[in-house]
Amino acid sequence: MSHAESEGPAVAIAMKGYPRLSETFIAQELLGLQRLGLPFAIWSLRHPTDGARHMMHQEIAAPLHYLPEYLHDDWPRVLRGIIGALARPSIVPLLGVVLRDLFRDRTRNRLRRFGQACVMARELPAGTRHLHVHYLHTPASVIRYAALSRGLTWSFSAHAKDIWTTPDWEKREKITDARWGVTCTRDGHAELTRLADRAEKVALLYHGLDLARFPAPPEARPPRDGSDPAEPVQFITIGRAVAKKGFDDLLAALAILPAELNWRLVHIGGGEMLAALKAQAEKLGLASRIEWRGAQAQGAVIAALREADLFVLPSKQAENGDRDGLPNVVMEAASQALPIVATDFAGIPEFVQHGREGLLLRPSDVTALAKALEGLARDPQWRAKLGAAAFDRLRTEFSAQAGLERVRRALLAAVAGEDSGAP
Repeated sequence: MSHAESEGPAVAIAMKGYPRLSETFIAQELLGLQRLGLPFAIWSLRHPTDGARHMMHQEIAAPLHYLPEYLHDDWPRVLRGIIGALARPSIVPLLGVVLRDLFRDRTRNRLRRFGQACVMARELPAGTRHLHVHYLHTPASVIRYAALSRGLTWSFSAHAKDIWTTPDWEKREKITDARWGVTCTRDGHAELTRLADRAEKVALLYHGLDLARFPAPPEARPPRDGSDPAEPVQFITIGRAVAKKGFDDLLAALAILPAELNWRLVHIGGGEMLAALKAQAEKLGLASRIEWRGAQAQGAVIAALREADLFVLPSKQAENGDRDGLPNVVMEAASQALPIVATDFAGIPEFVQHGREGLLLRPSDVTALAKALEGLARDPQWRAKLGAAAFDRLRTEFSAQAGLERVRRALLAAVAGEDSGAP
């Protein structure tokens, strides 16, 4: 092993949990950066909880490090990290930041992030020059503290929940301390630039989709129109069972579809509300028409999309302020030329234009959702037209490659100590 290799990669990329089936956009970015020749290490705050992995995860060869999820689980390691932090000259400014944060957020979670950061700061290889983190809430706290402890620069990718559920004071101070940041929707970009010390510090950067990972769309789909019980129209929805996905609204809409319309729904995803949704479907008399497949690896997801006639995702804002960005599953549905029924909310209309790639409705408008589903279910030619437009928009305007090049250049500039701003 060469001396340079023994010092480890110059970039460390951190996230809350790795690998996660629901975060294909992160895996896509990691694999893309690897293919572009950027050496990096992965740091995760949690061990994986999903039983399966995407093929992309198998291809990612970066060194992988796990921090102690709970400090008492590995207290000797945490103690060594804290002793290491106390021995550095940076301990005074570090404690100043941590104590200010703790005064405004007096939670055990805040102390846990400090402990994890001390472990990371101690264990980062000597060659590490820059830290990058996915999500601006909890993971960015760890990376901010670790970077301050080690005297390193850091940057962030903000997505959805982390933007809308993190207090303004915390977002403002993290953006100020970061070298640069990116986010993936216009709404998110407007929110972060509102709080930024310099507007150019945060860039709008769509995840896009690496179409090389997807088969070409089916040449043609069966002309199902819901009139034949033996050939029901196939609806599909994908996402974790959480409030912001609006699956409760979807079930309510399905319940008011005409009795003679023959349809089936496949749901892919795990999540905390899954049992409640199954109970709701049972109560509404829909259980026999719905298949709950749970979390799936991407191969199974793509196969399900190819079998479907229509993709639906009625996103909305949750009571705690959580909301979607531009869900990757919308673009994955487009990769298989599926028409999209979704809400005119968050980042979705940045990809789906009403009447062109699909239909957009007001969040929680159950009646309009049912009408849209019925209209498309009965008209296979309309579905084919919208689906073809969705695939064309994805192919021509939402390629992942340009964004990956921008991130790579910004990370290399940070390693070199160049103040190049956001990608």
